[in-house]
Order: sequence, then structure tokens, then C-alpha cells
Amino acid sequence: AFSPDGDYLFVSSGERQKMAPAQDPDSDLGKIIRIRLSDGAAERWTIGHRNPLGLAFDAQGRLWSSEMGPQGGDELNLIVEGANYGWPLASNGSHYDGREIPDHRAGDGFEAPKIWWTPSVSPGSLMIYTGELFPHWQGDAFIGALSGEALIRVDLAGTDATEADLWQMGQRIREVEQGPNGSIWLLTDAGDGRLLQLTPP
Repeated sequence: AFSPDGDYLFVSSGERQKMAPAQDPDSDLGKIIRIRLSDGAAERWTIGHRNPLGLAFDAQGRLWSSEMGPQGGDELNLIVEGANYGWPLASNGSHYDGREIPDHRAGDGFEAPKIWWTPSVSPGSLMIYTGELFPHWQGDAFIGALSGEALIRVDLAGTDATEADLWQMGQRIREVEQGPNGSIWLLTDAGDGRLLQLTPP
């Protein structure tokens, strides 16, 4: 995601199922990295991520990220410079072998998700809507769900987030984008993948 001022590129990096590097300050795995476009200088902006696939800025310049958890515990996070998002030391999900992970809790030193999903929905992408075709959705976040086979709408109000709608699509949604005319484009995740366009009735 490019910063609103056009000076920086923010890149998300998963931990590649290695877990420990997400908490290693010297590793680029499990991080969100900020790259200055003028000279390519890079810095680790946040740590403690598992698989943050979606990044998007809202109209106020806040950066949001959708992140796949383990078994459950998928997240929508507000990205704060220097914050630690907990993985693999805290998660509202569990390991695939059934081992528990401590939940996020107040005072644990980690930045808790604004929304989390159990069972998993597998958020594959994130878009914040700015178009004119759906004026009542301006400023809302849209998440494409893979295992959840859904499109999720999240109401963003400042630094707060509330799930507003979950529409079952009957197929895995890999990507959600805003089209040039303000329509919403969805890319399905399959061998016969399709590009869907959502417009008002």
C-alpha cells in the first residue's frame, strides 16, 4: 500500500510458518515494512504478524491490515508504528494440532486486533471504499474471504471497527478492489477464476 503522501510503500511479510521470526527484530519475516521511495531505505514498521495479506489506508491516513490467523483468530488490525501484534505469543486462534495459544488480553504488551474471526474466514485482501456508486459505504473496509467464501463489510469509525455485513458468495474471494467507476470488483480463487463486478441494483 502506498502512503497517502506518495512518499512510502508499505509491504507486508508473512512468517512462512516459522513462527519465531515474527518476534525477531532482525528478521523481515512477520513484519510490516516501510520503504521510502526516494532512496529505497526500508525499516520494520511493526512486528508480530503471522500472514498479513491485506493493507489499505483510510481517508484519514490510518493504515489497516487484514491478517490470516492459525486455526481461527483471523484479524483486522489498525497498524501503529512500532507496535507488536503478538504472533506467535498471542492469538485468538489455536495451532492446527490443537495446542492453545494465549488470547490477546489487556496489558499483555501486544496490539490487539480490532476484529477477529473464529472460525476462520481466511481474509485474502482488503480494500477501503472511496467511490460514489455506494455513497453509504464510503470509508468502509471490504475483505475478501477465502475459506469463508464471502465478502465482508466492516464499518470503520475513527480507530474503531465493527463487522457490518457478511455476504456469502459461494466461492473463495481472493481479491477485492474498487473499480474506476466506483463499482466493487471481486476476483475468485479457482482454476476457472472469475472477475465479478458489484453495482447498485
